Amino acid sequence: MRITFKLFASLGDYLPPEIKPGNVMTLDVAPSDSIAQIIAPFHLPPQLVHIVLVNGTFIAPEDRATRTLQEGDALAIWPPIAGG
Repeated sequence: MRITFKLFASLGDYLPPEIKPGNVMTLDVAPSDSIAQIIAPFHLPPQLVHIVLVNGTFIAPEDRATRTLQEGDALAIWPPIAGG
């Protein structure tokens, strides 16, 4: 099945070079793949996977190893953000 995968801010550096300008790509994943399994091939440092949203809904860290997605879902990830 296909999902939309979005990495924001510095996490965009973990995407293939041809994807980096937009930081969004389509992924083919198995229906049984959890969020953790989907992001594993990108080698994101766990401390940088701060905010995870599926279709705009926050997914708590303790749910990411078991939460699966459906066809057409959008998975978006943000690192911690500092501001002043």
